[in-house]
Amino acid sequence: MKPLLFALLFALAALAPAAPAPRPNVLILLADDAGWGDYSYTGNTQVHTPNIDSLARDGVSLDRFFVCPLCAPTRAEFLTGRYHPRTGVYGVSLGQERMNLDEHTIAEAFKAQGYATGIFGKWHNGSQWPYHPNARGFDEFYGYTHGHWGEYFDPPLERNGRMERAHGYIVNVLTDAAISFIDRHKAEPFFCYVPFTTPHSPWAVPQSDWQRFAGKELTLHGTQAKLEDADQTRCILAMMENQDANVGRILKKLEELGLVDNTIVVYFSDNGPSTHRWNGGMRGIKGGIDEGSVRVPCFFRWPGHFAKGKTINGIFGAVDLSPTLAALAHLPLVGNKPLDGLSLEPLLVGKASALPERLLFTTQARKISVRSPQYRLDDAGHLYDMVADPEQMKDIAADHPEIAGRLSIAVATWRTDALAGPIPPRGNAVDPRPLPIGYREFPITMLPARDGTPIGTVRRSASAPNSSYFVNWTSKNDRMEWNTEVHSTGDYEVAMDYTCPETDAGATIELACGTARLTAKVTPGWDPPLYTNQDTVPRHAESQMKDFHTLALGTIHLEAGHAPLTLRAVEIPGKSVADVLRLTLTLK
Repeated sequence: MKPLLFALLFALAALAPAAPAPRPNVLILLADDAGWGDYSYTGNTQVHTPNIDSLARDGVSLDRFFVCPLCAPTRAEFLTGRYHPRTGVYGVSLGQERMNLDEHTIAEAFKAQGYATGIFGKWHNGSQWPYHPNARGFDEFYGYTHGHWGEYFDPPLERNGRMERAHGYIVNVLTDAAISFIDRHKAEPFFCYVPFTTPHSPWAVPQSDWQRFAGKELTLHGTQAKLEDADQTRCILAMMENQDANVGRILKKLEELGLVDNTIVVYFSDNGPSTHRWNGGMRGIKGGIDEGSVRVPCFFRWPGHFAKGKTINGIFGAVDLSPTLAALAHLPLVGNKPLDGLSLEPLLVGKASALPERLLFTTQARKISVRSPQYRLDDAGHLYDMVADPEQMKDIAADHPEIAGRLSIAVATWRTDALAGPIPPRGNAVDPRPLPIGYREFPITMLPARDGTPIGTVRRSASAPNSSYFVNWTSKNDRMEWNTEVHSTGDYEVAMDYTCPETDAGATIELACGTARLTAKVTPGWDPPLYTNQDTVPRHAESQMKDFHTLALGTIHLEAGHAPLTLRAVEIPGKSVADVLRLTLTLK
């Protein structure tokens, strides 16, 4: 009887449904301002990036992967699967970096399916709730919401709405936070997004990394070698090696926890190189619309699902990442807006060898470039054969008028479609969309100087608004103004982060919004020195930062509605009032 019993049990077991496969974790690693040529994998013999390279060696590399000319637009395209003008993102500061509130992110899709979601690093798609990452699908946020960040050592960082001072180098600190998140959620599926801050300026890196590059001879150069700053390039390469070491730390944690085989890892960068340096001979740097401005590496690793060391040919973009990740995890995206991206899942898992032929569009400052699998047409109508001429040396539009014409028509159609909205403000014009204040579910609202407008003699401390504060507040006619929309009527505690010379302490200031008024004295004096020991190589765009003091101004009652929030001086006993970094309003 026993053999018959065993046979019966075996047959019943074979008929039982198989246990569902565990849902894969997702780890997104995003470099900031790293060009295609900043890796040893892509041929740069001046730098050593073995951990990042391993993702290509152990996974799949997308040969022609395109992002946007600037940081915030690429992040919006990755998060939504849609071209950034459709999302309301058309700049990198002054509110222009915010995604419209009716857009949905890939993080929301994973969170809706029970994933733990976290972001550790640079968000750059809106600071105030509900533009804040905690409102866009992320349970945990640790980092900064701005673009530039002026302090890379012992930086002040935000944790879910509250500022705190970290200790250490910023990339190391944020990597620690990501590793902690992975460790805490190892028993459940997680979506972990690590947008690194490097190699974006300011040029600052730990001495242990810099020592390998200080004075090192550069053997590779960009297409405009005379414009290259050798020390900046050395620091960027040192920053890349530091970033690579931190990628290695995260990958090692996955190994220690036994999560390698069940974690999809994606690595890419947000735009081309920010300076003139070696980039494989391609034309263009950050901010342009040529090949070198927007082509970056993109690596996918998922052992057992993706081939090892495979390169996939074709043209792909940041807009493809959201639909691809959703398809790989077998979950639906949130919302019903049409996507511009395609799922690359069939290519990654070997179900298909190619996607239908397509065009990819790049836009910056209303200029448009279009890329087909073989050609690029730039905004001036120049046509380049990117297969035969990857350096864009020869305009062949006159030789192939039919191709140039077809691509020109495609650009005109796309312009009408994707850029159909109001023409956005340019340069230093503040985005007209108001800054929201006072949501009960997220009662803290920070209003940094970079989101406000200086009026009178007040000015910003640097040309890069993201890393600036208001200075030269010397007159009763001066003021600072934030275009705000109060969501909830109520009492708000107000704090101001400021510095003020001891001899100028005691000015009386007034905060006004609608009919509400609040007055306070700027005291005590607080005049710390600038941080002059932060930089490895002198910075040029960011402010030198300092230790700002937080002053409680009191409580103001605000009515719901749209009204400017204005800060001005009523009495000025000294030569100046204060330098102002931010206001923080907390709904009681």
